[in-house]
Amino acid sequence: MSNNEIRFTANEILNKDFKSSMRGYNQDEVDKFLDAIIQDYETFQTTIERLEKENAQLKMQVKSASERPTRHQPTPSVGSTNYDILQRLSNLEKEVFGKKLYES
Repeated sequence: MSNNEIRFTANEILNKDFKSSMRGYNQDEVDKFLDAIIQDYETFQTTIERLEKENAQLKMQVKSASERPTRHQPTPSVGSTNYDILQRLSNLEKEVFGKKLYES
């Protein structure tokens, strides 16, 4: 994931100050909501980092397996290898973007 897509860090959200007015929002309610957002944000960031590492490991495994086919096992066809890769990517997308996208 590129940093161009991320607009705020958890610290920026935490340290954001809003101007108050006579008829403004309840500051405690806003603070509680921002705290919940920060927790979600940190969870998403941790999940993304874990999935990026897993993705890199899987790519290395695929590259390693494709560079040295074994004599005893038949080399998988390109179609089945592509299917396996697409299935893994789909699973990663479900973890990152949520399963609700795929439940329609």
